[in-house]
Amino acid sequence: MVTFVNKLNVHGDLGRFLDAKDRLTRFVSAQPGCVSHQTLRLVGTANFFVELSVWEDTAAHRAAVTSEGFRELARELAVLATREQGLYESLPEPSPAAA
Repeated sequence: MVTFVNKLNVHGDLGRFLDAKDRLTRFVSAQPGCVSHQTLRLVGTANFFVELSVWEDTAAHRAAVTSEGFRELARELAVLATREQGLYESLPEPSPAAA
């Protein structure tokens, strides 16, 4: 599994951003291979968000984000927010230390 992390700093109209984000969330959540999607807002701010989407694999993520439907929705967000994004993989957790 891989996790897509998208940090968004909204500089445009917040209402338009939230509407566009909701449309994109519905689209992403319905794509094959999407395990989960969550949006977080930084406490104490109105305009800083982090989106997390978990995917079965990189191929499923790539198929979703290269589709025309995704690109159209992402263009709406691009004019309203700056993004910092990346695809992450989980590292194995260390075993608990013996007492």
